[in-house]
Amino acid sequence: MIDAAMIGLGRWGRSLMQAAAKSERIRFTRTADPAEGSRLEDALRDASIHAVVLATPHSLHREQALAAAEAGKHVFCEKPLALSLADAGAIIDACNDAGVRIAVGHNRRFWPAIQALGRLVHEGRLGRVLHIEGHNSNENSNRVSGGWRTLERESPGGGFTGAGLHALDAMVSICGPVRQVRAQLLRYREEIPPLDAMSALYEFESAASGLLATVRATPFYWRVHAFGTEASAEVLGETELVLRHSGQPPQKMSLEPLDSLRAELEAFADAIEGRAAYPISEAQMLATMGAFEATLKAIGSPSLPW
Repeated sequence: MIDAAMIGLGRWGRSLMQAAAKSERIRFTRTADPAEGSRLEDALRDASIHAVVLATPHSLHREQALAAAEAGKHVFCEKPLALSLADAGAIIDACNDAGVRIAVGHNRRFWPAIQALGRLVHEGRLGRVLHIEGHNSNENSNRVSGGWRTLERESPGGGFTGAGLHALDAMVSICGPVRQVRAQLLRYREEIPPLDAMSALYEFESAASGLLATVRATPFYWRVHAFGTEASAEVLGETELVLRHSGQPPQKMSLEPLDSLRAELEAFADAIEGRAAYPISEAQMLATMGAFEATLKAIGSPSLPW
């Protein structure tokens, strides 16, 4: 059992704690949040704590992850790992230098349908992947009246950082690093609750093309669709996948659900104990961060030092 500290007790931090409460691999024995009168430094000085989970404002990730690594604590950081590729690289380097594990919380990578899509691609059942499309939209911003997630400096690119990045990470997991991006962000209302739509066109280093969209706010929608020379596979949510071959009716798969938050935390525990590498490699973390940064540059995000 890994004893960990939860850093940040907002909605997502509490969701991770609820997921860990059902686990026999990792548990939270300490928390830290300025609003609760507790500090990261106290958790880092606690010898009984082996790992920290960061569910904090994005701009704090580098500083907090580096402090945790220096203290010899393994680090699980909610997405995005940082707000720039350079900061993400610094976090990974610090963890490697300290001999501690680094994991990033892209929970949709653990969705059964996304994992099934990855297996289809890896086994060559789609043929050569020529194109991929991703979409992640939701209504979460309509339920927020303020706080750091509404700030451009913490969540740049409209709904991209909060929602669209999930789909982009899934696309990168299939097609690899991004070579170039063209993107736009249309803002319809900047006051809370915000209203905007972001879309991007990608060229991957694999020579595949890609499209990404996210709308803030509209009813929840998730889709990742990979198009290959032999078949296409479309993920529609956590457990639904549709496989299409020429001349055949679509094959609809309904997969067994699982708790993706618990799964990613237990994968982190496995990595700490040397049972298995964390499923998202450091190279993949950097590829997603590179695509994230390139997209924000293409949008022309005003809050970051491009």
